[in-house]
Amino acid sequence: MSDNNKQKGLTLLIVVAALGYFVDVYDLVLFGVIRVPSLKGIGITSDADIALYGKMLFNYQMWGMLAGGIFWGILGDKKGRLSVLFGSIFLYSVANILNGMISTVEQYKILRFIAGFGLAGELGAGVTLISESMSKEKRGYGTTIIASVGVIGAVVASAFAHKFDWRINYYIGGGMGIILLFMRIGVSESGMYKEI
Repeated sequence: MSDNNKQKGLTLLIVVAALGYFVDVYDLVLFGVIRVPSLKGIGITSDADIALYGKMLFNYQMWGMLAGGIFWGILGDKKGRLSVLFGSIFLYSVANILNGMISTVEQYKILRFIAGFGLAGELGAGVTLISESMSKEKRGYGTTIIASVGVIGAVVASAFAHKFDWRINYYIGGGMGIILLFMRIGVSESGMYKEI
């Protein structure tokens, strides 16, 4: 592979990993902002119930992230970082699209767990892939770009949450994940992982 092609591949990898983290942060912030309107949208009206279910849903998402972090970490070491990037974003995307269709708290709990499970694989696999693909002198730049783009995801989530209905926001998040899946087709596994 020529140096020019290697550089293009590395640039695509950084862009895709950064956008993956953007989608991660978008979802985490979005849930915090639209939690109350979404619960009201499915018929939870008392402030006490909204607070109770809001905390419960947040906990389900965090448990999903914990379980997902363990699962995706093991899978990444056994099957490669790309399998984690594809699997985690697919799971997250489907869960978010379905989040826009919920009508009960039970459905919401299950889908927030699944979304959290999917989100957990994104950052770890992306940063690991960048670290394994870049020289040790330049790795810091790659991870800085990823983190910076992720922060923008928080800003966009907050802006969208106030502009669109909560269901639309979940569809947007899931749709961004699906677009990201197609972008990932051109990304290669890291040379370091292949050697191992």
